[in-house]
Amino acid sequence: MAKQLITPVQKRFSDVDSFMHVNNIWQQSYFDMGKTDFYVKVLGIPGVFDRMRIITASTHTDYLGQVRLMDDIVVTTDVSRLGNKSMTLHQRIMAGDKCLTESSSVMVAFDFELQQTVPLPEEWRERLSEYLTTNSNIK
Repeated sequence: MAKQLITPVQKRFSDVDSFMHVNNIWQQSYFDMGKTDFYVKVLGIPGVFDRMRIITASTHTDYLGQVRLMDDIVVTTDVSRLGNKSMTLHQRIMAGDKCLTESSSVMVAFDFELQQTVPLPEEWRERLSEYLTTNSNIK
């Protein structure tokens, strides 16, 4: 069974909109928190700040329920696809065992000095493969 990284989320009062739920923009920010946590814990700091980095190529999000201020939520992150130069991260905002929002992001290895995409380093592939799952319903 594949690993899954769980990132607790601390919501702020300002995250709530006039409909009394967490605005969709803030939910994307929660997914970014999960990505940062994943890159640091799984790939190490060079995956975030070094010459070789991960950039976003595409995202897709399904809003399945309302996230409210008092909900105790976490972001789960795993890998639904591992390609040559890219990976697809599968993330969920969970309140207990209920998925409120689900997102898929195609992330690409990018060399900022060369300004081009490059193959995922083998060390990254090994670490990412531990989180590779086939249980994603994301399109």
